[in-house]
Amino acid sequence: MVKKSAFTLIELIFAIIVIAITVVSLPVMNQVLAKDTDANLIQEAVFAAATELNELTTVHWDENSIDPNNANGLANVINIDNTCENNISSSRYRFRPGHILQPYHRRCLNNLTQTAAHTHATAVDAVEDQLHLTRHIFLNPSPSEEGYKNDYNSTLTITSYTPSFNATPEANLKQVTANILDENGNTLVSLTTYIANIGEVDYYKRTY
Repeated sequence: MVKKSAFTLIELIFAIIVIAITVVSLPVMNQVLAKDTDANLIQEAVFAAATELNELTTVHWDENSIDPNNANGLANVINIDNTCENNISSSRYRFRPGHILQPYHRRCLNNLTQTAAHTHATAVDAVEDQLHLTRHIFLNPSPSEEGYKNDYNSTLTITSYTPSFNATPEANLKQVTANILDENGNTLVSLTTYIANIGEVDYYKRTY
């Protein structure tokens, strides 16, 4: 007599249950993975916006921060609030309160009557030259099941040329905001930084 092997009824029922659980759980797992992917992309978008703001702090505060007689020189302070020393005979000429009276330190422009330009000139890399309206954060956004679920964008704008602190306007600051937008134009995250009219410090080279 030949002995044949086969599944028992209990084994078949158990196999059906396992297959059913797998089939039912797959869509849920896909949703969880999709949400995780979107969350990671939002985080990457925030990092990208923060990078934009960090880069913005390295450019000139204004087009007129450069001495017009020395286009290759350092950025200096524009005498917006009339606090720069205007007496050419003074040892603190072109210095403002808080400036260090030493070579290679920050100082005001030679032309103390120079005002802020607020323009987009190409000769000087200033704050206004970096601002932009809505643009893609990711270089190749392609919403699909296999790729990005959403198309994230950023805006970089000056929200105030003279931000106020304790109701006191600060003319020597520019308030810049980076917004992260979803594909519907809704703001997800706003990041803000301040750029100050403080000029640059020259390098000091010592020789022995």
